[in-house]
Amino acid sequence: MIKNYLLPLLLTLICSSCASRKFEDVLYLEKVPNEESLKLNVFQPRHTKDSKPMPVVIFVHGGYWAEGDKDIYGFLGRNFAKHDVVTVIPSYTLSPKANYDTMAKEIAKAVEWTVNNIEEYHGNPEQIYLMGHSAGGHLIALISTNPRYLKTPEVIKGVILNDAAGLDMYTYLQNHPPTAKYHYKTTWTTDPEQWKKASPLYFVDEKAPPFLIYIGKKTYASIKKQNAVFIDKLNEFQKEIQPIYLDKKHVPMMSQYFFPWTKRYDEILSFINTN
Repeated sequence: MIKNYLLPLLLTLICSSCASRKFEDVLYLEKVPNEESLKLNVFQPRHTKDSKPMPVVIFVHGGYWAEGDKDIYGFLGRNFAKHDVVTVIPSYTLSPKANYDTMAKEIAKAVEWTVNNIEEYHGNPEQIYLMGHSAGGHLIALISTNPRYLKTPEVIKGVILNDAAGLDMYTYLQNHPPTAKYHYKTTWTTDPEQWKKASPLYFVDEKAPPFLIYIGKKTYASIKKQNAVFIDKLNEFQKEIQPIYLDKKHVPMMSQYFFPWTKRYDEILSFINTN
């Protein structure tokens, strides 16, 4: 028997599933033989007939650049669908099979796929926003600021960082040299010049898209510090940047999106509507 306090949550999850359609394991980057091709999941509102093309959020998961799976985050796509947002959740090659540069190039390819194909899923290719948690936040910040990754960076209308890591790996790794833990030697190499190239902080300029930034008050000290310097740099060009601090640790900064009633969806929709 379902306990009374679980019934509202169960009904909410059922309603969220009914409100969306999922297109699973769509190929976005075919690799050479013996390498795993990359796929993504697309979530769209179930009722799209006669509606205009909808804004699109591309979400990139975290996990120390070595862990994580796109299939874990279906709740995000289903909940965005309730708000008439199409969601794309790509996979990418994790360390030690790839370094940060390969990962960033793959996410850029996922963006390119979205621009070229999202109309088939009733998404608007002129309203694409990037969202990432932890390592995923680093990757979307990097491709949004470093011009080497996106051929047409102007397609990104906004970036949503959720407790993003890795915004200044150059400084961090000078103080904490990479080791075998989490395959950091592979992810970042031992070359300080690569660390700088990997750091979004050093590519922020007047061309950077608008940012919405969430930071956990109880998150890792390195994330707080790197977000602070990143925001200071952004504010040289975007005076309106005001981070949203939440009384949460690092993992709950993502798991809060499991609940469709969280204010985060309203805040993100407001950000989308004003950018």
